[in-house]
Amino acid sequence: MATMKPSNEAEGEEPNPRATSLADYNSEIDAIRGKEFPMLQEATYLDHAGTTLYPKSLIDEFSKDMLSSLFGNPHSASSSSQLSTRRIEDVRLRVLRFFNADSDLFDLIFVANATAGIKLVMEGFREQKHGFWYGYHKDAHTSLVGVREAAKGRHRCFGSDKEVEEWLDQSPNAMPGDEIPGLFAYPAQSNMNGRRLPLSWTCQLRSSKLGMHVYSLLDASAMVSTSPLDLSNASKAPDFTVLNFYKIFGFPDLGALIVRKQSGSVLLRRSYFGGGTVEMVLCGKENWHIQKHDCIHDQLEDGTLPVHSIVALDSALNVRERLFGPPERIAEHTLFLAEQMYNGLAALQHYNGSKVCQIYLDPSSSYRDSKTQGPIIAFNLLNRERQWVSITEFEKLANIRNIQLRSGGLCNPGGIASALDLEPWEMKRNFSAGHRCGNETDVIAGKPTGMLRVSLGAMSNMQDVKTLIGFIGEFFVDHTEVPQRAEASPILGRELYVETLTIYPIKSCGGWAIPPGILWDVRAEGLAWDREWCLVHRGTRIALSQKKLPKMALLRPSLDLDQGLLRVNIHGPVPPATPNEISVPLSADPGVFQTCDVGLGTPTSQICGENILAPTYASKQIGDFFTTLLGTPCTLARFPAAVSGLSTRYSKAHLNAPGNDKFSSLPPNITQRPILLPNESPILTISRSSLNRLNEQIKLKNGKAAHASVFRANIIVAEDPTSSPGSERPYVEDGWRSLCIGHDLNFDVLGGCRRCQMVCVDQHSAEKNEEPFVTLAKTRRKDGKVFFGVHTALTATKRGQVARIRLGDKVCATG
Repeated sequence: MATMKPSNEAEGEEPNPRATSLADYNSEIDAIRGKEFPMLQEATYLDHAGTTLYPKSLIDEFSKDMLSSLFGNPHSASSSSQLSTRRIEDVRLRVLRFFNADSDLFDLIFVANATAGIKLVMEGFREQKHGFWYGYHKDAHTSLVGVREAAKGRHRCFGSDKEVEEWLDQSPNAMPGDEIPGLFAYPAQSNMNGRRLPLSWTCQLRSSKLGMHVYSLLDASAMVSTSPLDLSNASKAPDFTVLNFYKIFGFPDLGALIVRKQSGSVLLRRSYFGGGTVEMVLCGKENWHIQKHDCIHDQLEDGTLPVHSIVALDSALNVRERLFGPPERIAEHTLFLAEQMYNGLAALQHYNGSKVCQIYLDPSSSYRDSKTQGPIIAFNLLNRERQWVSITEFEKLANIRNIQLRSGGLCNPGGIASALDLEPWEMKRNFSAGHRCGNETDVIAGKPTGMLRVSLGAMSNMQDVKTLIGFIGEFFVDHTEVPQRAEASPILGRELYVETLTIYPIKSCGGWAIPPGILWDVRAEGLAWDREWCLVHRGTRIALSQKKLPKMALLRPSLDLDQGLLRVNIHGPVPPATPNEISVPLSADPGVFQTCDVGLGTPTSQICGENILAPTYASKQIGDFFTTLLGTPCTLARFPAAVSGLSTRYSKAHLNAPGNDKFSSLPPNITQRPILLPNESPILTISRSSLNRLNEQIKLKNGKAAHASVFRANIIVAEDPTSSPGSERPYVEDGWRSLCIGHDLNFDVLGGCRRCQMVCVDQHSAEKNEEPFVTLAKTRRKDGKVFFGVHTALTATKRGQVARIRLGDKVCATG
């Protein structure tokens, strides 16, 4: 760690204690990162509030400790068990000292995480004879908010610090009754924007009239990740404090509940007891038990403690101190970096002077004051027209550049609603409109539903700051005015033809090119046999995708119509004892699929967030083949067409082709097109001319040209090769309204295809690249979304008409 010292100190001026020598700082922190954090090579990690990173020497020291010691179950008298007990108690004492908590006045209960500690406190209050009252601050984490459900309606959400102060100053008349105990909970630091709430509230509460029967619960998880927590004054300390160690040390995955002993009795009224918390238990003819009573933790630590995790905590304390020094030092440098990040983001402007970042910093907070602010920055982006940028699109690009951060609702419902000015009715409307935590519905009715969050940690450095600011400047700042793209005109009379036809029998696996001369059936759901199968995880039954398993691109399905088989092989080396190919019958004979036990119902699979009925094959050989090749437990499932209920899916293609607002006037039922397993629409069509123009732009930046296969199109339309040079019209498809292919076979254009980072997976090697998504994001973005290609669907045909197309068919497009 570098010492903070003046950087641009003018002669005669007072030195700035917060200034830093970047050269010294970077050299020291970079040396630590290079040796201790190999996982940070070529990565920018900005989610330390979620979990910080563990250093290599922590794992080394823990491994050495494990290999040199014999740890047994602590509930025994053997030497190995006694060693475990001894180490547990030593670490318990050491953790209390880490927070300056006197072991005579405080006890520490090891729990799985902070949420488990909150639940443990809630259980104690829930067992009170007349129930309890619960108050919580709006900035509370979801886990704190959830306690209100156990209060059975006797709860209050404090909407501001002022409301808390007024409540603390008043008499207990606002409480439901003097006999009912109360619990007041709040975070030491908001996990949303890093604002630090007054730690003095616990002391104010105890000294007020409310303090006789209202206890305090402090969620310190976010704060202790980068700052010290001082519990040296027990009279001012919270009654209960919860925290996560992985947010401080990165490892182990463990939490703690620190209890002020004078307040501990309220937790001991719970009726449940677990193994290790009782002296004796009778069951059968008589129900009787005696609980342990020596220490609070003896009565609350149910079952066998995670001995190895607690031992790892000992190593974590050693390594943290050795690498980074005391917590105060970490707090200083993380807040300094946060200030640089804030200043850099706040300074970003578009060419017209409008700001790029809407930063959600509380007016009472400052990145120069660790008492009011932690090293977290929450923000959203705005385009030059002051419209919100999709956080989903931001993350797609960030993932390509290996920038890790947090987005969405951040598990802070009150803080999000307040910062985004979302009323309850708006949040309910958003839910009805399809918004869920983690999905792509991130702007509704002109308001964002979530935000972006970056958070810094002990091993963060100035390069992390520069990388994020530079990334936003590259992709989301308009530096010069760009003229509006002229609307494409109809291209009637220009010769176009079908260059390639491709189907993807298994969703997210390789494509199969339809051979020349073959007439191929086109149905309402798309090209025959296209995306009728998928691979699903055996545990979750969620459909697998190249986004997480790029190797799926190397699985090459092909159709053997003569034999009635779907054949699948892998493009690349095959593991030993694994067949080169697997064959699956094209027949939908129910006998080849797994059957369910009576009464359990048919299990559903999940595709693109939808629950569907997709029966899996009974053959163990089929499941093992795909599991071995992909290295994840999965099996093959089939989605039957033309079946009602959960097996009916419809196109989600939106009528928003870039640069063509007239699509909004199309009939509203145009999106109700049946589909099998594509993400958006029955058929995806791209233009060869557009691909050529895109590759020209990529090559100008010395990037790797994109092969057509990365776009996974069903139809590639090309201009007549006999056309004169320079006559190509790239992106003319933006203006298409319909297509006529072959002999009067009509297709509707449903809108532009919104692209994600999956186009960066090389379909021949399964390697990931930055291109073509980076160039698309710079040249083909509208309303925050990146487009390439168009969604199409067969126009309704006459009864009895068989719709077929083939390579070389003439294409006529209208706008």
